[in-house]
Amino acid sequence: MFFKKSSLTLSSLFLVLSSVFMGCATEYNVATKSEEWIYYDTNKEIRLGQSVARQIEKTYKISANPALQERIKTIGEKVAGVSDRKELLYYFNVIEAREEKDKKDIDEEVNAMALPGGYIYCFKGLFSAANPTDDELACVLAHEVGHVAAKHSLKKLQGSMGYLLLKIIASQVPDAPGLTQGLDAAFFELMMGYSREDELLADRLGTRYARLAGYDPRGMITFLEKLQAINRKRPIRPFSYAKTHPYAPDRIRVVKEELGEGMSFKDYINIETQEHGKQY
Repeated sequence: MFFKKSSLTLSSLFLVLSSVFMGCATEYNVATKSEEWIYYDTNKEIRLGQSVARQIEKTYKISANPALQERIKTIGEKVAGVSDRKELLYYFNVIEAREEKDKKDIDEEVNAMALPGGYIYCFKGLFSAANPTDDELACVLAHEVGHVAAKHSLKKLQGSMGYLLLKIIASQVPDAPGLTQGLDAAFFELMMGYSREDELLADRLGTRYARLAGYDPRGMITFLEKLQAINRKRPIRPFSYAKTHPYAPDRIRVVKEELGEGMSFKDYINIETQEHGKQY
């Protein structure tokens, strides 16, 4: 009896593992220069991104400012066109608060996010607070394109949520059990940011893509310096760049390395401490 029960358990486990790893294979990622395990092919990745994008657009409102939307689309497409994943059709949108009561908090967020499959969103506050030049905006968007190229969002969701829940989300079946909870969880995971290593790689890739697209890659540095100035003047918000990204001096160092430059003495002394949020 014990043997039969064990055989049944092993058979069940085999079926579960077969389901999980069906279609899962290693592939060489040009952006990360490494072999990686990926559950989803590109089509499934796009469907996953579409599902999460719909949830974001229920939570936030797409900006009705045509000039702003045209600007982000034009610059974003130029950057995406030189990335390591040119096969994707990228979507760039500016989002803002849907409810009047949320405007003060949400519309002052200086941040952007990338979803699986090439869906990229910038908060309205990135423009109103940082007032980026075209070079700076290109670098911000190139950073997000870097996340897409490296499949950071897809790998983050794979690691935190698992194959089966992501399969429900990617199915796009409106009444699928667990869909709403899965979308909420996916959205939260992406808003919490990536690992330090992922962020710094996105900075390297973003610097490279911005330069290839014809923009000044030092816009990454000047934008980070703007963020430092903004964050000294106000509290760190829940999903701000200061909360979800490595400290600016670390990022500036990586950008300068990518550009073949070294860190200056000023770069070393302008290190912010998490405890006080000040420079020393």
